[in-house]
Amino acid sequence: METELMRIGVSLPDTLLDKFDGIIENRGYSSRSEGIRDAIRSYISYYELMNDIKGHRVGTVAVIYDHTKRGLSNAITDIQHHYSHLIKSSVHIYLDPDDCFEVVVLDGSGEEIAELAEAMMALKGVKYSNLTTVESNESI
Repeated sequence: METELMRIGVSLPDTLLDKFDGIIENRGYSSRSEGIRDAIRSYISYYELMNDIKGHRVGTVAVIYDHTKRGLSNAITDIQHHYSHLIKSSVHIYLDPDDCFEVVVLDGSGEEIAELAEAMMALKGVKYSNLTTVESNESI
């Protein structure tokens, strides 16, 4: 079955595109388009995995973000306050004059943990985010 290809336009900062181009060259992709298709497939798989986090879980969400981005620190704090019943601890580290690294330890509903992580990941100015969870029958 032949799939129709759609042409799209994407605007990216040059530093991000340079890193991406280096990766696709190192991985041996035949084109930038092939690398983008693979990245989108990976993103879709990750999204589906995030939607499958159910039951009682423990885990961490780690984010690196630009604290100079207007309103970002407050938005992250507001999200954490909204889900404070899940948060057992957090560590905040200043990486450089602009960037902060935060790790939040969570215990509770997998669905809510995923919601918290998604809300933080979606904020403009978040440069890196990663959610790790495991099933748990007991609180930590």
